[in-house]
Amino acid sequence: MKLVRFISNSGIHPGLWQEDGIVDLRAVFPDIPDIGVRFFEEGWLERLSVWQVGNTAGAVVPKAHLSFPVASPSKIICLGKNYVEHAREGGFEAPARPLLFAKAPSALNGPSDPIVLPRSSKDVDWEVELAVVIRKRCKRVSKADAMDVVAGFTIMNDVSARQAQFADSQWFRGKSFDTFAPMGPFLVTLDEIEDIGNLRLETLVNGVTMQDGSTRDLIFDIPTLIENISEDITLLPGDIVSTGTPAGVGFFRNPPVVLQAGDVVECRISGLGALINPVVTDTAIQV
Repeated sequence: MKLVRFISNSGIHPGLWQEDGIVDLRAVFPDIPDIGVRFFEEGWLERLSVWQVGNTAGAVVPKAHLSFPVASPSKIICLGKNYVEHAREGGFEAPARPLLFAKAPSALNGPSDPIVLPRSSKDVDWEVELAVVIRKRCKRVSKADAMDVVAGFTIMNDVSARQAQFADSQWFRGKSFDTFAPMGPFLVTLDEIEDIGNLRLETLVNGVTMQDGSTRDLIFDIPTLIENISEDITLLPGDIVSTGTPAGVGFFRNPPVVLQAGDVVECRISGLGALINPVVTDTAIQV
């Protein structure tokens, strides 16, 4: 399944993406909650996986603006330097253990919504990442059982304000400005993906390829990350684990390339779709 959250006149609705449009799941199941904690806790992922779609006349929305595919995660856990070549391009050694940091859930942004350049930091950069969505509360999950707690996968652009990131000597603020976590367009369930360990990741800026990597090159794979994180941190339904970015970010180029108002950033992962976000100044946004 490819699940989405789409914006309608009555708010944000859960939907099922199909080639001919989006099935409004609330038109079929009036009691279905938004795709978040209740959705996973009440077993809607499992119910939909066995649902025979059949005739959905009257429930298909031909076009809609998409929001990020998971509502209100309790946390976004990110990985630093999880691709060898990305670590090298920044002049770092590959980490011996997963390097974790947090990104504020308030940074979440839709798959086509603007990335807003902050006033307080410059050198804004892109990072295409495979993001894992957790489906149930869990702690101390073994690698062997790790995929059992996964709802599916999506794309995240871990937008980063490098000036703030490096000036602060820790990464939370520079990674968490409003709009700095475009995510989507879909929550893609495991059955849709043939090999999660062999997905191509790309970033294009104004049509020029800047990143071109593969999940084959992850230093710590998804089961390892879930085991490591859940050892001491309880994962909750809807939580996001963003698994790191391949080489090709802008700040470490010579000379550096950073995002400017008017740019368009496209992040793609094979089988998961694409994020296409324009870049704007904060004066272009009504607060």
